[in-house]
Amino acid sequence: MKKVILGMSGGVDSSVAALLLKEQGYEVIGLFMKNWNELDPDGVCTATDDADDARRVAHQLGIPFYTINFEKEYWNTVFTYFLSEYKRGRTPNPDVMCNQEIKFNAFLNYAMTIEGDYIAMGHYARVNQKEGLLLRGSDTSKDQSYFLSRITSEALNKTIFPIGDLLKTEVRKIAGENDLVTAKKKDSTGICFIGERNFNEFLDKYLFTKPGDIIDVDSMEKVGDHSGIIHYTNGQRKGLGIGGIGSGEPWFVVGKNLEKNEVYVAQSEQHPANYSVALYADNIHWISGQKPVSKNLTAKFRYRQPDVEISMNLLSDDRALLEFEPFKGITPGQVAVIYDGEVCLGSMLIDEPVPLDSKYAFTNTISK
Repeated sequence: MKKVILGMSGGVDSSVAALLLKEQGYEVIGLFMKNWNELDPDGVCTATDDADDARRVAHQLGIPFYTINFEKEYWNTVFTYFLSEYKRGRTPNPDVMCNQEIKFNAFLNYAMTIEGDYIAMGHYARVNQKEGLLLRGSDTSKDQSYFLSRITSEALNKTIFPIGDLLKTEVRKIAGENDLVTAKKKDSTGICFIGERNFNEFLDKYLFTKPGDIIDVDSMEKVGDHSGIIHYTNGQRKGLGIGGIGSGEPWFVVGKNLEKNEVYVAQSEQHPANYSVALYADNIHWISGQKPVSKNLTAKFRYRQPDVEISMNLLSDDRALLEFEPFKGITPGQVAVIYDGEVCLGSMLIDEPVPLDSKYAFTNTISK
């Protein structure tokens, strides 16, 4: 009997993953990863609540359950990256790095030391173990291949995604039919270690913030005040405090200048400063370890955004130029995930957007 070490988060997805693995005849061991130790604004440690839910599901299913602490590894590899990117004026995606460094590295290594044959996660993704390929999840609205784009084919060869072929509605149905205690638990939102809290207040605890000017990219005149450059990201519309200025159309963040401590905005969603036609990216990671051969590539520049057809020019082993039709809200620090149809090939970190109109090229001056 093959032994599977399952990452149990205390949510419905990993709960159903545990049930399915057991029904498929695996020896299942549930493992809760404790990556962060901090109370939420209500004085509650949500990690403790989630661990309790995971433990109750394991008891229901009659499988062993343990907790392992990866707080040190998380701080050293994910949180320090998160803070350093914000210091550079960029907007990072720590969830992607959490998968790369914790779930499919530290967790995987630990699972192998306790003689696991495979690890498993409750992700909406699929894997072709024979070829070491990561595939999109069958539920296109929940597909999580974006967040898995920086793991390796070696890790995939030891990974099972039990719910990757299911729709979220089917997962909920299975949980309900089997009376799992997490059947009606709402999905978690927000960044993995922060959870549902005031994000700006959280950042202010760790990084120095200095108020500055909000600048209209056309007039180059001040139109408002910002509370700290780290609180703003390209494409942002809400929370700018300048809604009554100008034509009455909404304002959008189109860039930042870290040295001048300025946030640049443009009025109207159709303003050309909102759009990029290319981007430079670095920190390239291919899941297979090999450069793509296919020319029919698409990319996602944020999780919820649709695929975009791209032309990719690899300038070096670690820098690329992606070209595409005008697209809104390209953000330095975010992850550009590359696909060939259903296959997720890997990803790279967005360094510098190339604006639709070259006169707005100054809008993303960040620290290298």
